[in-house]
Amino acid sequence: MNPSALEGLEDHLGRLLQDGLVVAFSGGVDSAFLLWAAERVRREQGGRLLALTTESASMPAADREDALEFVRELGVEHLVRRSGEMHLEAYTRNDENRCYHCKAELFEIAESVVEQRGWRWIAYGYNASDVGDVRPGHRAAQERGVRSPLADAGLTKDEIRALMRTHGLRLAEKPASPCLSSRIMTGLQITPERLEDVEALEAILRAGGIRVCRVRVCREGATAFLRLEVAPAEMPRVLALRDELLREAHAKGYRWVTLDLEGYRTGGGRT
Repeated sequence: MNPSALEGLEDHLGRLLQDGLVVAFSGGVDSAFLLWAAERVRREQGGRLLALTTESASMPAADREDALEFVRELGVEHLVRRSGEMHLEAYTRNDENRCYHCKAELFEIAESVVEQRGWRWIAYGYNASDVGDVRPGHRAAQERGVRSPLADAGLTKDEIRALMRTHGLRLAEKPASPCLSSRIMTGLQITPERLEDVEALEAILRAGGIRVCRVRVCREGATAFLRLEVAPAEMPRVLALRDELLREAHAKGYRWVTLDLEGYRTGGGRT
């Protein structure tokens, strides 16, 4: 890693903090590192900092607990607000712009907090590894002037994890954890019930020792079914949980539970 990247990040954060900075904090690795770096700079240089977490049915309960614990350890002021994307038809219809509407809701809440406090800046955990990906949520950030200090400093996801390990931060090894809505097949309506189903089945997998998993809600014609994605090496563990998974899925009205032999991959919910 280029040492100047961290220095550049801290210089940038120092300027933002002087005018008041709200960090959109999801409980994931990237926003955790951003928040930690901002607090470290604030302690050295002064300024104003707030962590903002929005919660809804699409946020895994584990992520909420991670966010609360991380902020408690940092000692940063933390505001938790309920977000309303589940009430937006543009969001629940679950097309390719779903993430745009989610981030627009998040940043609208953040803007109201900034305005109430007389502050100026909002930042979130977009980083250099995200540049070039198709990310409708980043378009929402750009439209609203939300800052992305990690990307501006050129820090990649691997570098962020390495820095978190170096500084002994507790979320350094946390697997990627996108929102539960990302598990619903594109074009299939997002409902609180489907999100609860996903979380319940993923809880069974994690309790069985599977660390990285996705339970995808899919549809074939009029039939809804579940597709499980895990690393190939962990597939035998899934089979050991077969009876429990089937009971839970059938009780929730799903006809089939399938194990995707291709294994876990990002973006698997799009098809």
